[in-house]
Amino acid sequence: MRKYLTKYLKELEALLAQEHGDDFDYESLLRSHLSMIQFMQHERLVHFLVTMLFAVCFFIALGIFLVTNIIALSLLLLLILALLIPYISHYYFLENSVQKMYFLHDEINARINQKRRH
Repeated sequence: MRKYLTKYLKELEALLAQEHGDDFDYESLLRSHLSMIQFMQHERLVHFLVTMLFAVCFFIALGIFLVTNIIALSLLLLLILALLIPYISHYYFLENSVQKMYFLHDEINARINQKRRH
């Protein structure tokens, strides 16, 4: 997903960096971009829920470990933490990328409005 989204953002930024004539269809680009935003918002929500589930499991296991001192739970804590850290990193990437998509949406809208004024 990281490669897919990074490639999409680079291609869109390159497209917006180019000069286009009055015949360029920014409305179509906006519709396509809005569809991608919705897709990535869903992806972000799913990753948020999974990340929160792992965080809750980590703290529940930590609480049980602190109360019972069962050494086997320390292995479970390490396993959950080993999964939680990449989930947090990926969610951070998705969150920042979706926010970047919002700014690109605003830029496309500005070009549509500029085109309508002329």
